[in-house]
Amino acid sequence: MSQLISRTRPLRTFEGHEGGVNAVAVFPDKRRMVTGSKDKTLRLWDLETGVVLKKMEGHSSAVFALAVSRDGRIIASGDANGEIIAWHGETGESLIQPIKAHPQKILSLDFSSDGTVLATGSWDGTFKFWCTKTWRMQGKPIDTCGPSDVCCVRYSPSGELLAIATFGNIEIYNTRTRERLASFKGHTLHNLSLAWTLDGTRLLSGGSSIDSTIREWDPSTRQLVGHPWQGHTNNIYAIAIHPAGTLVASASRDRHVRLWRLSDRRTIAIFQHSSPLHSVTFSEDGKHILSGGQDNMISEWAVKGVHSMILAITTARDACITGDLSTAEELLTQGIRTDANDYTSYAHRSFVLARKHDWDHALEDAIKSISIQPSLTGFISKGIALCGQGHIREARAAFDVASLFTNQDSKTNHFLLLIKAIAVFSADQHDEAMVLIKELAAACPTSDLGCRVVEIYLRVLLGINAFDGARHDEAADHFTAAVNSGAFSSKDFHEIYEDLTVLFGWDLASLCLTAHQKRCEAFLSAGKPDEALEAHKFMIDAIDESAEASCLDWSNAFKQECSAFCAANGDVALTASDYDRAIDLYSAAINSNSASGVVFANRSKARLGKMQWIEALLDAQKVIELDSLSYLGYSLKHAALHGARCYDEAIQTFQTMLSKLDNAPDIQTRKLRQQYLRPSEVERAIRRVIDAQLDNAPLRVLDTTTGLLCDREAQISAFKMSIEYEELVSSTITHPDLHMKRIEKVVMTYLQYAMLSHRWEGNEPLLQDIQGKSVYDPELDLVGGMTKLRSFCKTSRDAGYNWAWSDTCCIDKSNNVELQESVNSMFVWYHHSALTIIYLSDVPPSSKSGALAKSVWNTRGWTIQEFIASKIILFYQNDWTLYLDDHTPNHKESFAIMQELKDATGIDQPAVVAFRPSMGGAREKLHWASTRITTRQEDIAYSLFGIFGVRLTVDYGEKHDKALGRLLQEIVARSGDITSLDWVGKPSDFNSCLPASITSYQAPPCNLPLLPEDQIQSSVSSLRKTVAIDFASNLYTMLRDMSAPRFATQRLHLPCLAFNVREVRRVRRPAPEAHFIYAVKADGLHDLFITTKETLVQFWPARPIEQKFVLVRPWDRSLLELPDFGYDTESEEDYGMSPSSDDRSSGHSVEQEVADLESRALRLLVRLGQPFSAFLLAQQRSGEYKRIASDHDIIGQVKDAASVGDIRTIEIL
Repeated sequence: MSQLISRTRPLRTFEGHEGGVNAVAVFPDKRRMVTGSKDKTLRLWDLETGVVLKKMEGHSSAVFALAVSRDGRIIASGDANGEIIAWHGETGESLIQPIKAHPQKILSLDFSSDGTVLATGSWDGTFKFWCTKTWRMQGKPIDTCGPSDVCCVRYSPSGELLAIATFGNIEIYNTRTRERLASFKGHTLHNLSLAWTLDGTRLLSGGSSIDSTIREWDPSTRQLVGHPWQGHTNNIYAIAIHPAGTLVASASRDRHVRLWRLSDRRTIAIFQHSSPLHSVTFSEDGKHILSGGQDNMISEWAVKGVHSMILAITTARDACITGDLSTAEELLTQGIRTDANDYTSYAHRSFVLARKHDWDHALEDAIKSISIQPSLTGFISKGIALCGQGHIREARAAFDVASLFTNQDSKTNHFLLLIKAIAVFSADQHDEAMVLIKELAAACPTSDLGCRVVEIYLRVLLGINAFDGARHDEAADHFTAAVNSGAFSSKDFHEIYEDLTVLFGWDLASLCLTAHQKRCEAFLSAGKPDEALEAHKFMIDAIDESAEASCLDWSNAFKQECSAFCAANGDVALTASDYDRAIDLYSAAINSNSASGVVFANRSKARLGKMQWIEALLDAQKVIELDSLSYLGYSLKHAALHGARCYDEAIQTFQTMLSKLDNAPDIQTRKLRQQYLRPSEVERAIRRVIDAQLDNAPLRVLDTTTGLLCDREAQISAFKMSIEYEELVSSTITHPDLHMKRIEKVVMTYLQYAMLSHRWEGNEPLLQDIQGKSVYDPELDLVGGMTKLRSFCKTSRDAGYNWAWSDTCCIDKSNNVELQESVNSMFVWYHHSALTIIYLSDVPPSSKSGALAKSVWNTRGWTIQEFIASKIILFYQNDWTLYLDDHTPNHKESFAIMQELKDATGIDQPAVVAFRPSMGGAREKLHWASTRITTRQEDIAYSLFGIFGVRLTVDYGEKHDKALGRLLQEIVARSGDITSLDWVGKPSDFNSCLPASITSYQAPPCNLPLLPEDQIQSSVSSLRKTVAIDFASNLYTMLRDMSAPRFATQRLHLPCLAFNVREVRRVRRPAPEAHFIYAVKADGLHDLFITTKETLVQFWPARPIEQKFVLVRPWDRSLLELPDFGYDTESEEDYGMSPSSDDRSSGHSVEQEVADLESRALRLLVRLGQPFSAFLLAQQRSGEYKRIASDHDIIGQVKDAASVGDIRTIEIL
């Protein structure tokens, strides 16, 4: 073979990148290619047109690696910053945000064979595995042997092994266990690239400039196979395997792509670039090489070469063509007798003897011819004879010498090599022969026809051998290659046919039909009846009329056998959910014109599995036509119509199916009716779920699409007319039982609504303004607040919600019953909303942190329950953009916003996120509301109904203090929680123990320091020596048995420890003041001072008065260190919630230490001896008491353990 000449002109180039092309890959669809570049982008190309389909941006640095999953659905790319991005294989859109996979450059990526795992290798010396569904790392990073950069990662074809190329070693891992199976020194310095052969038995590696060879390794032994492949002079950055597995392409920094023949490791073509190369791959059909490098483009090169014509043989030609070899031999013998030195006749007679397999005499004639005159035909005949004898080595030498006599004529050389290939093949050197033919085809494109003719013949022989050996897939491949070659229809075919017939006795006319028939039989024997039928159709189209007539009987029998085989295998594929395969098989059976209704039904099922609704519908209709009494066709038709979203028709079809089942003649078919529900049953179940869902929803809402105000019946009507409703009915009727969870989910999704939390500003649109009109109607432009209402509806609609509620227009405030219901249910409505949109009208766009805290929204009374009750909230600025541009799905999960809200309201994030309405911890909740204001004074109390979980009448006009008093009375009466009595300021006319205003709770609650446990224990020890145990136990029992506080008809019955006041003296001051300070002495208490606006009558023992005063310590059961019996759970049950532990008053429980009554009693005495918050009560003429309001907390403390006060329940007005 002449020396290889580098090709410098590619077929075409793909240009567009602005940096070097570091990676290239093609898709299984054979239509597209993707490339990665130093310009930080990937590009998706159309291989046919060369057009860029998609410029894929997202990397922040140069792209060094990419891979395409074997099904073509995912592209993965890695860059110099160690980030990976996954892309959609069809659209090129990114599937994920960049993942920081490695701290350093990623040099290589590869998908597992099933596409579920991506392996990445980096300069950081590790490789990692990533799940392609979650894009999370699987397991821990794997370090290579020693600190060394990972240059290449490659899965074996089976996916069982992963090969790693590092600067120092080549390593092989078990992909299932991640166990390192082998580690060995590959190249002299660096190992840069890897590729597995298609059978996985060999691993190829490429080295760096010091050892710029390709090495072939046996992965099972880690041994080098053969000698290194030499040719490159610099780093080999990429290796690719031809789809047929016979060729190898390599790309090097030396600017060359080398094409190697794998069988003999020889270079068969060189393609030269203008710049160093980084990437190379084959096209999916193997006809082209695609390579890229620093010239910023991809070059496309043809793999095949040029063919040439063959040398004709003319002696005794006719006899040889007809197969009359005896006549041919006799004619040639006569010529030799005529001229004993006729070396040509000797050579030609050698050909004839070889055809008769008389190898010894054939060789004698060949040698005789050469001895007379060395010639081309002489050495060809010698080579053929030697091959016949099995002396392949000597035969090759003969053919090599023959090439000296071709006069360097390319056509003659080409024919010589074809003959050599055929002769070698006949000697059972099949691979060598086929490689030689491929080499010829690659080297001589203009003489491709000759190679194709020879390859056809050899392929058919290989196919027959494989078929006889029961290797049917292999046989089908050989026959397919033969019939697809295109040589049978060539105009020049006859010439080549005759020449090869002379030499080898080929009968290509009958071979064509044989190849087609054998191909059909091979597919069928391989279990591929659909492909067998396709092959049969292809054969009928390809052969002439006479050939078709000659095989008519065979053809009919074959089609019938295939049809039955297709149907049976289609059933197997359908059972395995291999819908594509099933469709192909059933279609093949149907196309054979012998399919039954069952086949149409099964193909409909397969098409349903592939969501091919229209095609499935046509098949179902065919089933109905074939058997109109059967329910099956209607069942399939329903499924197809349902999939196509024609739900009305689907439900009607399903009802027809039910009637077919009800009227079926056999019992077994009628029993199938039990597997389904009637539409009416489903509709009743859905209505029950709708009613339950609407129980916790507003009475009326806005339709965000139409802008119309809708009551509940209008909502239900809209739902029943929706696609969602029809789909739900159509899908649920196909089950024997109601799928309530799905019904609940669909209903909830459709009926979920968004709520508005905002500050009323002047005129707002009321119900009467928009009743019967759309809020989007321009005629409402002049109604105050319409812009806000419209923007709220649009924002809700854009967020995916059909319904929206605003307190401005969704309540009929003229209807007292509705108003009552709305006020008492508002917390529930906000709690069950899908989203609460909080509109900050005074916060301009692009505001900085802090604007929320300053917003007037934070001062309004109703807004506190609106953001606490809601599960999901979003804050919007006055231009309806998100506050702080915070795109967190729920601003309750935004640390910055929740911190700002806490600073503004004093409410911790846990309370905001997981608040549950209850009456426990009333003082803290009242403190939250103490600084807020409302337009209607009663609303300051009404806005707290939901927070405390109470339902009370709404009576606008009752004034603030009465509304607040009724609320506080309900809290104390139902829960026993008296923390709401902890206030300073002006008393209420409702009851003197309650404040006149919510502002009295602005001051923090009186929290006196608790005694440390060690001091309690010390004090208990002391008391054991000084106090009678009986006294302590009796006191404990009496306090334990005290009733809870009662509050009704504005009278508070307060259990307490009372201390009679025996002296009240005003403290003299230099100047008169609005507040008076009194020195108070009470039995059993240390002296104390009280500050109040009220004027008290002064008295002392020497100056007594009739009115009695007492200082009381409201009784707190937590001092008993027992569970609080007054804890309220009723309100929380209304929300489907369990009681919240944060509202319980558990004190400092030490139950194990106080297991006996004596210890508990003594501990109680210790606690009672500590300072406490007291009330000053003044007895009225009727005997009841009133509380004397104080401007500061009254702190009392007993003098000794025996002076704990009188245990009493006092009635307070």
